[in-house]
Amino acid sequence: MRTVIKNVYVLTMNEKMDVYEHGFIGFEDGQIIDVGPMSELRHSYDTVIEGKGAIAIPGMVNCHTHVGMIPFRSLGDDYHDRLRRFLFPLEKECMTKELAYHSAKYAIAEMQLAGITTFMDMYYFEDSIAKATDEMGARAILGETVIDFPTCDTTEAHGGLHYAKSYIPNWLGHDRITPAIAPHAPNTNSKEALIEANRIAAECNVPMTMHVSEMDYEMDYFQETYRMSPVSFLESIGLLNDRFVLAHGIHLSDSDIEILRKYQVKIAHCIGANTKSAKGVARVREMLEKGLTIGLGTDGPSSGNTLDLFTQMKLFANFHKTELKDRTAFPAKEIVKLATIGGAGVLGLSDKIGSLELNKKADIVLVETDSVNMFPIFDPYAVLVYSANASNVRDVFVDGKAIVRNKQLTQTGLSDIRQELASHMREFTNKAKEYAE
Repeated sequence: MRTVIKNVYVLTMNEKMDVYEHGFIGFEDGQIIDVGPMSELRHSYDTVIEGKGAIAIPGMVNCHTHVGMIPFRSLGDDYHDRLRRFLFPLEKECMTKELAYHSAKYAIAEMQLAGITTFMDMYYFEDSIAKATDEMGARAILGETVIDFPTCDTTEAHGGLHYAKSYIPNWLGHDRITPAIAPHAPNTNSKEALIEANRIAAECNVPMTMHVSEMDYEMDYFQETYRMSPVSFLESIGLLNDRFVLAHGIHLSDSDIEILRKYQVKIAHCIGANTKSAKGVARVREMLEKGLTIGLGTDGPSSGNTLDLFTQMKLFANFHKTELKDRTAFPAKEIVKLATIGGAGVLGLSDKIGSLELNKKADIVLVETDSVNMFPIFDPYAVLVYSANASNVRDVFVDGKAIVRNKQLTQTGLSDIRQELASHMREFTNKAKEYAE
C-alpha cells in the first residue's frame, strides 16, 4: 500500500541537508519511495496522511541506554556512589527476566512517544528485552552485559559471555533487531573476558559496546596499573574496530582521540547523564574535527532520568556552548544531525535509517507545530533543539507502520504497559525502600 504524508516541513538530513518547507514523503512496503516539495507530488497513493504543517524528521536514534532500568528511576539520584550503593546490589537481588521485559516495554514506549525509533541497549536478560523490542515494533541493537561478578542472569563472573553465545544466534537475521555483546567497562572485566567478548562479536559479526573513559577511578586504575589510558589498553589487546561503540568518553586525551580515529570507533555521547553525575563534558568538537562518528545517548532512565533526545539536544547546546565559551558553537542544525543521521552512523545503520531519502526505511517522525511553544518558526532546527520537547511528537512510523498517532501508542495503551510494570515491581520497590533508609 502506497502512503503519502503531505503538507509537512521536511528536514531530510541527507548529505545536502535538503529542506522542503511545504513538502511530502511517500513510502511503500516500509521504504521511502519519494520525498520533495508539494509542487512535485505526482504519484497516486492509496493512503493520504495530512501533515498539518508538522516538522518531519527521520526517526531519532538513541545510541546508549539501559531499557531494563526503569525501576531505578529517581532512586538515590543525589547519592555519591549510586552505582555500588543501589544499582549493582538491587539488580543482583531483584532483577528478573520478567521485570526486565516489562521495563523494556515501558522504556521503549517512552522513547517512541518521544520520536526515537532506534536505540542501542546494554543490560541483562537481553533475550527477553529483544522480545519486548520486537513486540513494540522498535528497531534496536541489544547488547548483553559482561561483568566480573555474578549478576541477575548468571551465577558466575563474566557469565554474560555464555549468555551471549546462546542469545546472539537467536536474533541474527532479524529485520529490526541486531544482537550484540556489551562488556560493562574495561575496569570491570578481566583482559581475558574482554578478548573473548571481542572474539564472539567478530565470529558473529555483531557490534560491541562498552562504557569507556567515564569514571575518574577508571582512569586512575589504568594509569596506576598499566601506565595507559583505558583507550590505549583496549588498543593493546586488539579490541578496537569499526564495530565498537564507545559510550561516554568523557576523559579522552589527544592521543586517545587519535587512536579512536585510527580504528573508526564510534562514540555515544550522553551529555545529560555525564553532567548530572558531575563527571564532565566530553571533547565532542575535537572528536568531530578528527572525523569521528558521534551520536547522542540518553544513558539509562536512572542515569539521565528521561529517555528522549529533545532533552539531550538542549543540554548538548547549553553545556557545550558554555564549556567552549562560544555561543556560535554547534549550530542547531549540527545538533539535530547528531540525533538522527549521526546516531545512525554510530550504529552502522546509516545506509538504512537516519535521513529521509529514497530507498531508506520509512522511519519518520512528525513534530506538531500547533502547541504554544512551537510558534513562530524562523529556523526549524532551532525550534527542535531549543523550543520543542517530547510532548510535541505527534506521529511516529517505523518501517512505514504507525506506532504513534496523535500522541498515542497505536498497538497498546501506555497505561496497560505501566500497570504491568508496576505489578512486577512490587518486590523491587520494597527492597529499594530498605536500601534508601
